[in-house]
Amino acid sequence: MPVPRSTLRRSLAAVTALPLLAVALTACGYGSEAKQDNTRANANVGGKKLSTDTVKIGYFPNLTHATALVGIQEGIIAKELGSTTVKPSTFNAGPSEIEALNAGSIDIGFIGPSPAINGFTKSKGKSLRIIGGSASGGVKLVVNPKKIKTLDDLKGKKIATPQLGNTQDVAFLNWISEKGWKVDANSGKGDVSVVRTDNKVTPDAYRSGSIDGAWVPEPTASKLVAQGAKELLDESTLWPDNKFVITNIIVSQKFLAEHKDVVEAVLRGTVATNAWINANPDKAKASANTALKELSGKELPAEILDPAWKSVQFIDDPLAATLDAEAEHAVKAGLLEQPDLTGIYDLKPLNTILKAAGKPEVADAGLGVK
Repeated sequence: MPVPRSTLRRSLAAVTALPLLAVALTACGYGSEAKQDNTRANANVGGKKLSTDTVKIGYFPNLTHATALVGIQEGIIAKELGSTTVKPSTFNAGPSEIEALNAGSIDIGFIGPSPAINGFTKSKGKSLRIIGGSASGGVKLVVNPKKIKTLDDLKGKKIATPQLGNTQDVAFLNWISEKGWKVDANSGKGDVSVVRTDNKVTPDAYRSGSIDGAWVPEPTASKLVAQGAKELLDESTLWPDNKFVITNIIVSQKFLAEHKDVVEAVLRGTVATNAWINANPDKAKASANTALKELSGKELPAEILDPAWKSVQFIDDPLAATLDAEAEHAVKAGLLEQPDLTGIYDLKPLNTILKAAGKPEVADAGLGVK
Protein backbone atom coordinates (compact mmCIF):
# COMPACT_ATOMS: atom_id res chain seq x y z
CA MET A 1 0.00 0.00 0.00
CA PRO A 2 1.36 3.50 -0.74
CA VAL A 3 2.53 5.49 2.27
CA PRO A 4 0.31 8.38 3.44
CA ARG A 5 0.66 11.58 1.47
CA SER A 6 2.09 13.56 4.39
CA THR A 7 4.63 10.85 5.20
CA LEU A 8 5.68 10.54 1.58
CA ARG A 9 6.16 14.27 1.23
CA ARG A 10 8.36 14.41 4.33
CA SER A 11 10.43 11.43 3.24
CA LEU A 12 11.01 12.83 -0.20
CA ALA A 13 11.56 16.45 0.70
CA ALA A 14 15.31 16.11 1.08
CA VAL A 15 15.96 13.47 -1.50
CA THR A 16 14.17 13.68 -4.76
CA ALA A 17 11.44 14.75 -7.01
CA LEU A 18 9.80 12.89 -9.81
CA PRO A 19 7.82 14.69 -12.32
CA LEU A 20 4.95 15.61 -14.24
CA LEU A 21 4.06 17.23 -17.48
CA ALA A 22 3.11 20.86 -17.17
CA VAL A 23 -0.44 21.72 -18.09
CA ALA A 24 0.96 24.39 -20.36
CA LEU A 25 2.97 21.83 -22.27
CA THR A 26 1.41 19.55 -24.81
CA ALA A 27 4.23 17.23 -25.90
CA CYS A 28 5.46 14.24 -23.93
CA GLY A 29 7.05 11.62 -26.08
CA TYR A 30 8.48 10.68 -29.39
CA GLY A 31 5.80 11.38 -31.99
CA SER A 32 2.08 11.56 -32.39
CA GLU A 33 0.95 8.76 -34.65
CA ALA A 34 -1.15 5.85 -33.48
CA LYS A 35 -0.67 2.45 -35.05
CA GLN A 36 -3.50 -0.02 -35.34
CA ASP A 37 -2.36 -3.47 -34.31
CA ASN A 38 -5.18 -5.60 -35.64
CA THR A 39 -2.99 -8.70 -35.77
CA ARG A 40 -3.62 -9.22 -32.04
CA ALA A 41 -7.31 -8.28 -32.11
CA ASN A 42 -8.65 -11.80 -31.66
CA ALA A 43 -11.37 -12.81 -29.25
CA ASN A 44 -12.53 -16.07 -27.75
CA VAL A 45 -15.27 -17.15 -30.12
CA GLY A 46 -18.23 -18.45 -28.19
CA GLY A 47 -17.08 -16.91 -24.92
CA LYS A 48 -19.22 -15.00 -22.45
CA LYS A 49 -21.12 -12.02 -23.79
CA LEU A 50 -20.31 -8.62 -22.32
CA SER A 51 -21.93 -5.22 -22.87
CA THR A 52 -19.91 -4.36 -25.99
CA ASP A 53 -18.43 -6.37 -28.83
CA THR A 54 -15.11 -4.50 -28.91
CA VAL A 55 -12.78 -2.79 -26.46
CA LYS A 56 -10.12 -0.48 -27.88
CA ILE A 57 -6.88 -0.52 -25.87
CA GLY A 58 -3.96 1.89 -26.35
CA TYR A 59 -0.38 1.51 -25.17
CA PHE A 60 3.23 2.22 -26.11
CA PRO A 61 5.67 -0.23 -27.75
CA ASN A 62 7.83 0.13 -24.64
CA LEU A 63 9.05 -2.25 -21.91
CA THR A 64 7.37 -0.15 -19.23
CA HIS A 65 4.09 -1.06 -20.97
CA ALA A 66 4.83 -4.78 -20.86
CA THR A 67 1.56 -5.53 -19.05
CA ALA A 68 -0.19 -4.58 -22.27
CA LEU A 69 2.44 -6.09 -24.57
CA VAL A 70 2.39 -9.45 -22.81
CA GLY A 71 -1.28 -9.48 -21.88
CA ILE A 72 -2.30 -9.01 -25.51
CA GLN A 73 0.50 -11.12 -26.99
CA GLU A 74 -0.32 -14.10 -24.75
CA GLY A 75 -4.10 -13.70 -24.98
CA ILE A 76 -4.43 -13.31 -21.21
CA ILE A 77 -6.58 -10.18 -21.45
CA ALA A 78 -8.66 -11.64 -24.30
CA LYS A 79 -9.39 -14.72 -22.19
CA GLU A 80 -11.11 -12.57 -19.57
CA LEU A 81 -13.11 -10.71 -22.21
CA GLY A 82 -14.78 -13.77 -23.66
CA SER A 83 -16.41 -12.90 -26.98
CA THR A 84 -15.50 -9.21 -26.69
CA THR A 85 -12.71 -8.43 -29.15
CA VAL A 86 -9.57 -6.54 -28.17
CA LYS A 87 -8.67 -3.86 -30.70
CA PRO A 88 -5.15 -2.59 -29.86
CA SER A 89 -3.51 0.65 -30.95
CA THR A 90 0.03 1.74 -30.16
CA PHE A 91 1.21 5.30 -29.56
CA ASN A 92 4.55 7.04 -29.25
CA ALA A 93 3.39 10.06 -27.25
CA GLY A 94 1.20 10.60 -24.22
CA PRO A 95 -0.78 13.56 -25.59
CA SER A 96 -1.82 11.65 -28.72
CA GLU A 97 -3.07 8.77 -26.58
CA ILE A 98 -5.07 11.20 -24.42
CA GLU A 99 -6.51 12.76 -27.58
CA ALA A 100 -7.51 9.30 -28.80
CA LEU A 101 -9.19 8.55 -25.47
CA ASN A 102 -11.08 11.84 -25.56
CA ALA A 103 -12.17 11.20 -29.15
CA GLY A 104 -13.34 7.66 -28.40
CA SER A 105 -10.68 6.11 -30.63
CA ILE A 106 -9.55 4.09 -27.60
CA ASP A 107 -11.47 3.17 -24.46
CA ILE A 108 -8.67 2.11 -22.13
CA GLY A 109 -5.01 3.12 -22.16
CA PHE A 110 -1.67 2.38 -20.57
CA ILE A 111 0.11 5.67 -20.00
CA GLY A 112 2.61 7.53 -17.83
CA PRO A 113 1.69 9.77 -14.89
CA SER A 114 2.41 13.10 -16.60
CA PRO A 115 -0.05 12.83 -19.51
CA ALA A 116 -2.65 11.22 -17.24
CA ILE A 117 -2.54 14.17 -14.86
CA ASN A 118 -2.37 16.64 -17.74
CA GLY A 119 -5.39 15.06 -19.44
CA PHE A 120 -7.41 14.99 -16.23
CA THR A 121 -6.54 18.58 -15.35
CA LYS A 122 -7.14 20.07 -18.79
CA SER A 123 -10.59 18.43 -18.93
CA LYS A 124 -11.39 19.77 -15.45
CA GLY A 125 -11.63 16.22 -14.18
CA LYS A 126 -14.11 14.97 -16.78
CA SER A 127 -12.08 12.96 -19.31
CA LEU A 128 -10.50 9.99 -17.59
CA ARG A 129 -9.99 7.95 -14.46
CA ILE A 130 -6.93 6.00 -13.39
CA ILE A 131 -8.22 2.52 -12.63
CA GLY A 132 -5.06 0.57 -11.93
CA GLY A 133 -1.32 0.32 -11.94
CA SER A 134 0.96 -1.44 -14.37
CA ALA A 135 4.63 -0.68 -13.77
CA SER A 136 7.08 1.01 -11.43
CA GLY A 137 10.68 2.10 -11.95
CA GLY A 138 12.75 1.72 -15.09
CA VAL A 139 14.42 5.17 -14.98
CA LYS A 140 18.18 5.66 -14.62
CA LEU A 141 20.89 8.30 -14.73
CA VAL A 142 23.68 6.99 -16.98
CA VAL A 143 26.87 8.92 -17.71
CA ASN A 144 30.16 8.94 -19.56
CA PRO A 145 32.52 7.39 -16.97
CA LYS A 146 35.51 9.23 -18.42
CA LYS A 147 33.91 12.58 -17.60
CA ILE A 148 31.67 11.80 -14.63
CA LYS A 149 32.62 9.53 -11.76
CA THR A 150 30.39 10.80 -8.93
CA LEU A 151 27.07 12.60 -8.70
CA ASP A 152 28.87 15.82 -7.79
CA ASP A 153 30.70 15.63 -11.11
CA LEU A 154 27.45 16.41 -12.95
CA LYS A 155 27.92 20.10 -12.26
CA GLY A 156 28.96 21.81 -15.48
CA LYS A 157 28.09 18.80 -17.64
CA LYS A 158 25.48 18.26 -20.38
CA ILE A 159 22.79 15.77 -19.38
CA ALA A 160 19.91 14.74 -21.63
CA THR A 161 16.28 14.27 -20.68
CA PRO A 162 13.56 13.16 -23.14
CA GLN A 163 11.65 16.43 -23.35
CA LEU A 164 10.92 19.70 -21.57
CA GLY A 165 8.37 19.03 -18.83
CA ASN A 166 8.17 15.27 -19.31
CA THR A 167 8.35 12.90 -16.36
CA GLN A 168 12.11 12.36 -16.39
CA ASP A 169 12.83 16.02 -17.15
CA VAL A 170 11.05 17.26 -14.04
CA ALA A 171 12.61 14.48 -11.96
CA PHE A 172 16.05 15.64 -12.99
CA LEU A 173 15.25 19.34 -12.51
CA ASN A 174 14.07 18.69 -8.99
CA TRP A 175 17.01 16.43 -8.21
CA ILE A 176 19.28 19.28 -9.32
CA SER A 177 17.37 21.64 -7.04
CA GLU A 178 17.84 19.28 -4.09
CA LYS A 179 21.59 19.39 -4.77
CA GLY A 180 21.44 23.16 -4.31
CA TRP A 181 22.31 23.84 -7.95
CA LYS A 182 20.45 26.32 -10.16
CA VAL A 183 19.01 25.63 -13.60
CA ASP A 184 16.46 27.63 -15.59
CA ALA A 185 13.68 25.10 -16.20
CA ASN A 186 12.70 26.41 -19.62
CA SER A 187 16.10 26.94 -21.19
CA GLY A 188 17.89 24.15 -19.36
CA LYS A 189 20.84 26.46 -18.73
CA GLY A 190 22.59 26.70 -15.39
CA ASP A 191 24.93 24.75 -13.13
CA VAL A 192 24.02 21.69 -15.21
CA SER A 193 23.06 21.93 -18.88
CA VAL A 194 19.79 20.03 -19.32
CA VAL A 195 19.62 19.03 -22.99
CA ARG A 196 16.16 17.94 -24.15
CA THR A 197 16.77 15.10 -26.58
CA ASP A 198 14.32 12.64 -28.13
CA ASN A 199 15.01 9.15 -26.79
CA LYS A 200 15.32 7.92 -30.36
CA VAL A 201 18.41 10.05 -30.95
CA THR A 202 19.90 10.09 -27.44
CA PRO A 203 22.25 7.15 -28.19
CA ASP A 204 23.61 9.02 -31.23
CA ALA A 205 24.00 12.21 -29.17
CA TYR A 206 25.95 10.27 -26.55
CA ARG A 207 28.11 8.57 -29.17
CA SER A 208 28.98 11.94 -30.76
CA GLY A 209 29.89 13.48 -27.41
CA SER A 210 27.22 16.19 -27.56
CA ILE A 211 25.89 14.98 -24.20
CA ASP A 212 27.76 13.63 -21.18
CA GLY A 213 24.93 11.50 -19.85
CA ALA A 214 21.16 11.15 -19.61
CA TRP A 215 18.31 10.75 -17.11
CA VAL A 216 16.12 8.44 -19.17
CA PRO A 217 13.70 5.50 -19.06
CA GLU A 218 14.43 2.01 -20.23
CA PRO A 219 15.47 0.71 -22.67
CA THR A 220 17.27 3.96 -23.59
CA ALA A 221 19.38 3.77 -20.43
CA SER A 222 20.57 0.25 -21.25
CA LYS A 223 21.25 1.25 -24.86
CA LEU A 224 23.65 3.90 -23.56
CA VAL A 225 25.29 1.44 -21.18
CA ALA A 226 25.83 -0.90 -24.14
CA GLN A 227 27.75 2.00 -25.73
CA GLY A 228 30.03 2.34 -22.73
CA ALA A 229 28.03 4.58 -20.41
CA LYS A 230 27.87 3.79 -16.69
CA GLU A 231 24.77 3.67 -14.53
CA LEU A 232 25.24 6.26 -11.78
CA LEU A 233 21.77 6.32 -10.22
CA ASP A 234 18.59 4.25 -10.37
CA GLU A 235 15.72 6.61 -9.60
CA SER A 236 13.83 3.91 -7.71
CA THR A 237 16.42 4.21 -4.91
CA LEU A 238 15.14 7.71 -4.22
CA TRP A 239 11.62 6.52 -3.37
CA PRO A 240 10.12 4.73 -0.35
CA ASP A 241 10.13 0.95 -0.94
CA ASN A 242 11.98 1.66 -4.22
CA LYS A 243 8.67 2.16 -6.02
CA PHE A 244 7.18 5.02 -8.04
CA VAL A 245 4.57 5.01 -10.76
CA ILE A 246 5.82 4.89 -14.34
CA THR A 247 2.73 3.39 -16.07
CA ASN A 248 -0.96 3.68 -15.12
CA ILE A 249 -4.11 2.18 -16.62
CA ILE A 250 -6.69 4.82 -17.56
CA VAL A 251 -10.22 4.63 -18.93
CA SER A 252 -12.56 7.21 -20.39
CA GLN A 253 -15.24 8.11 -17.86
CA LYS A 254 -17.93 7.55 -20.50
CA PHE A 255 -16.74 4.01 -21.24
CA LEU A 256 -16.45 3.20 -17.54
CA ALA A 257 -20.03 4.36 -16.93
CA GLU A 258 -21.44 2.43 -19.90
CA HIS A 259 -19.31 -0.73 -19.84
CA LYS A 260 -18.19 -1.42 -16.31
CA ASP A 261 -18.25 -5.18 -16.97
CA VAL A 262 -15.73 -4.78 -19.79
CA VAL A 263 -13.49 -2.57 -17.66
CA GLU A 264 -13.55 -5.18 -14.90
CA ALA A 265 -12.70 -7.92 -17.41
CA VAL A 266 -9.71 -5.95 -18.70
CA LEU A 267 -8.53 -5.37 -15.13
CA ARG A 268 -8.86 -9.07 -14.36
CA GLY A 269 -6.70 -9.61 -17.41
CA THR A 270 -4.04 -7.13 -16.32
CA VAL A 271 -3.92 -8.58 -12.80
CA ALA A 272 -3.54 -12.06 -14.31
CA THR A 273 -0.90 -10.76 -16.72
CA ASN A 274 1.18 -9.16 -13.98
CA ALA A 275 0.98 -12.36 -11.96
CA TRP A 276 2.15 -14.37 -14.99
CA ILE A 277 4.97 -11.91 -15.72
CA ASN A 278 6.25 -12.12 -12.16
CA ALA A 279 5.94 -15.91 -12.03
CA ASN A 280 7.56 -16.40 -15.46
CA PRO A 281 10.03 -13.53 -15.92
CA ASP A 282 12.08 -15.14 -18.70
CA LYS A 283 9.03 -16.20 -20.72
CA ALA A 284 7.43 -12.81 -20.15
CA LYS A 285 10.57 -10.98 -21.25
CA ALA A 286 10.68 -13.06 -24.44
CA SER A 287 6.98 -12.43 -25.06
CA ALA A 288 7.41 -8.67 -24.66
CA ASN A 289 10.35 -8.73 -27.04
CA THR A 290 8.32 -10.68 -29.59
CA ALA A 291 5.57 -8.08 -29.34
CA LEU A 292 8.09 -5.28 -29.79
CA LYS A 293 9.47 -6.97 -32.90
CA GLU A 294 5.97 -7.25 -34.38
CA LEU A 295 5.28 -3.59 -33.65
CA SER A 296 8.65 -2.03 -34.56
CA GLY A 297 10.19 -4.57 -36.92
CA LYS A 298 13.11 -5.42 -34.64
CA GLU A 299 13.67 -6.94 -31.23
CA LEU A 300 15.99 -5.75 -28.49
CA PRO A 301 19.32 -7.57 -28.18
CA ALA A 302 19.95 -9.41 -24.92
CA GLU A 303 22.61 -6.92 -23.78
CA ILE A 304 19.91 -4.23 -23.73
CA LEU A 305 16.79 -6.26 -22.96
CA ASP A 306 18.11 -8.13 -19.90
CA PRO A 307 19.21 -5.16 -17.73
CA ALA A 308 16.27 -3.03 -18.87
CA TRP A 309 13.76 -5.74 -17.94
CA LYS A 310 15.25 -6.20 -14.46
CA SER A 311 14.78 -2.53 -13.59
CA VAL A 312 11.00 -2.50 -14.13
CA GLN A 313 8.53 -3.86 -11.56
CA PHE A 314 5.11 -4.98 -12.79
CA ILE A 315 2.47 -4.29 -10.15
CA ASP A 316 -1.28 -3.74 -9.82
CA ASP A 317 -0.94 -0.88 -7.34
CA PRO A 318 -1.03 2.51 -9.13
CA LEU A 319 1.12 3.97 -6.31
CA ALA A 320 -1.21 6.93 -5.99
CA ALA A 321 0.81 8.64 -3.28
CA THR A 322 3.81 8.86 -5.60
CA LEU A 323 1.72 10.40 -8.36
CA ASP A 324 0.54 13.03 -5.89
CA ALA A 325 4.16 13.74 -5.00
CA GLU A 326 5.07 13.97 -8.68
CA ALA A 327 2.47 16.69 -9.15
CA GLU A 328 3.93 18.65 -6.24
CA HIS A 329 7.41 18.36 -7.71
CA ALA A 330 6.20 19.72 -11.04
CA VAL A 331 4.61 22.66 -9.24
CA LYS A 332 7.87 23.24 -7.38
CA ALA A 333 9.77 23.23 -10.67
CA GLY A 334 7.47 25.97 -11.98
CA LEU A 335 6.07 23.83 -14.77
CA LEU A 336 2.58 23.23 -13.39
CA GLU A 337 -0.01 25.29 -11.55
CA GLN A 338 -1.31 23.61 -8.40
CA PRO A 339 -3.79 21.02 -9.73
CA ASP A 340 -6.91 19.59 -8.13
CA LEU A 341 -6.54 15.84 -8.64
CA THR A 342 -9.54 14.82 -6.56
CA GLY A 343 -11.39 12.11 -8.47
CA ILE A 344 -8.54 11.12 -10.77
CA TYR A 345 -8.69 7.57 -9.33
CA ASP A 346 -11.49 5.02 -9.31
CA LEU A 347 -9.96 1.93 -7.77
CA LYS A 348 -13.20 0.25 -6.71
CA PRO A 349 -13.25 -2.25 -9.64
CA LEU A 350 -9.58 -3.14 -9.11
CA ASN A 351 -9.99 -3.57 -5.36
CA THR A 352 -12.99 -5.83 -5.89
CA ILE A 353 -10.85 -8.02 -8.14
CA LEU A 354 -7.87 -8.00 -5.77
CA LYS A 355 -10.06 -8.85 -2.79
CA ALA A 356 -11.65 -11.76 -4.65
CA ALA A 357 -8.15 -13.03 -5.48
CA GLY A 358 -7.07 -12.81 -1.85
CA LYS A 359 -4.67 -9.95 -2.58
CA PRO A 360 -4.34 -6.72 -0.58
CA GLU A 361 -6.39 -3.77 -1.76
CA VAL A 362 -4.66 -0.59 -2.95
CA ALA A 363 -5.11 3.03 -1.87
CA ASP A 364 -5.97 6.17 -3.83
CA ALA A 365 -4.10 8.61 -1.52
CA GLY A 366 -7.30 10.58 -1.00
CA LEU A 367 -7.61 11.28 -4.73
CA GLY A 368 -10.43 8.86 -5.50
CA VAL A 369 -13.98 9.49 -6.61
CA LYS A 370 -16.27 10.44 -3.76
